[in-house]
Amino acid sequence: MKENNFEDHIHGEKPVLVDFFADWCAPCKLMQHVLVDLKASVGSTATVLKMDIEKNHFYAKKYNIQTIPTLIIFKNGSVIWRKSGVTTSNEIMHQLALHVV
Repeated sequence: MKENNFEDHIHGEKPVLVDFFADWCAPCKLMQHVLVDLKASVGSTATVLKMDIEKNHFYAKKYNIQTIPTLIIFKNGSVIWRKSGVTTSNEIMHQLALHVV
């Protein structure tokens, strides 16, 4: 993802879920199916993005990503929720629902 696009997304009023992952990460691969279903469920109420930490060292460092997968929800440029490890779609949906305009 291009840097300017990422910044534009996370500074918007719509919640943005970012999955920080790596291709070699087995738990990250488990999250892939959860995120595809989640993206279909949230429709246009939230944005779901994937950020490969191997290709985006700057953001991995900026957000102190030490464990993958790490999921972060941004809104108006602020981190409003963060969790590392495999997470259920129900937990993510709950967190997104709390922050939808």
